[in-house]
Amino acid sequence: MNDTPKFEAPKFEVIDRRKIKAAEEELQESHKPASAAEPQSPPAEPSVPSSGPRLVVNEGRNGPAPAEAPALASAPEAESELPDAPTAQESREQKAAYDASAQRLEEIIRAQNPAVGAQPAITFEHLVQQFYVSAMIQMGAGAQEGQRPRVDILGARTTIDLLGVLAEKTRGNLTDAEDRALQSVLFEVRMAFLELTSMINLQAMQPPQPPPPGKR
Repeated sequence: MNDTPKFEAPKFEVIDRRKIKAAEEELQESHKPASAAEPQSPPAEPSVPSSGPRLVVNEGRNGPAPAEAPALASAPEAESELPDAPTAQESREQKAAYDASAQRLEEIIRAQNPAVGAQPAITFEHLVQQFYVSAMIQMGAGAQEGQRPRVDILGARTTIDLLGVLAEKTRGNLTDAEDRALQSVLFEVRMAFLELTSMINLQAMQPPQPPPPGKR
């Protein structure tokens, strides 16, 4: 698609990602997994305002910001804190119970909504598409017309880095189609990130404008 939303003067802020779940689901509905391999145009550059955007941290949140999750170091003391992995038998039993529970849930939903068909099986392309949608929303895509996009630039960087980790850890273990989809999406979101951060740097270099006459 080439209809990436245009926006002006974005307000860069770190936001509560739970608040954008509904918007993320709505945007994801408009993208099919097969389109993940087709590069899309990154968000268009907005006009540069006279005063640069300010980075708002934790605006509108109640209580202190959550602490960062501890890094899983490779040191022996960090490894010793990890719980024991489940046995193969435990994993098989849990997987069977999960599948049965998911099947019962789907049957209940279809009984109450006969028009709803069976849900498609989740594939690797769905995972890549989920990362793509999250990154683009965090960079301001999907905003409703007339509303100023909300940009979670730090969250976008994390999502893009997770895509990079996925590409690194699955190297040599993907089909050609899966690898093309992953590499295309990773290229696109990185390009959008570069354009967005270039815009932020450009606006940050703008000198502050003096207040209007008669105002202090």
